[in-house]
Amino acid sequence: MTSQSQGIQQLLQAEKRAKDKLEEAKKRKGKRLKQAKEEATAEIDHYRLQREKEFRNKETNVMGSQGNLSAKIEEQTTEAIRNLTSSYHRNMEGMIKKLLSTIFDISPEIHRNFRPAV
Repeated sequence: MTSQSQGIQQLLQAEKRAKDKLEEAKKRKGKRLKQAKEEATAEIDHYRLQREKEFRNKETNVMGSQGNLSAKIEEQTTEAIRNLTSSYHRNMEGMIKKLLSTIFDISPEIHRNFRPAV
């Protein structure tokens, strides 16, 4: 019986060692998965930062030229408004006099197609 008992003890110990090895393997696997996830996350973050940097550079190139263009258009618009305002002030008085003379200086005439009733 002692040999059976020793055999059972050896089997139990072997089962325990196998269980411990299995748990250790699961822990290593979990650790490797966690490490792989961290590495993937780091790689994704690096790629995202790189693409964002490229995007910002392209955006700066495009928007920079548009910024210059909008400033140029704004300057031209301001100049046109200044020219129109000065033209308005130069011609305002003469135009008002001409308009008033047209309205008040009426010379009544008979229209050339008018035929008196007989």
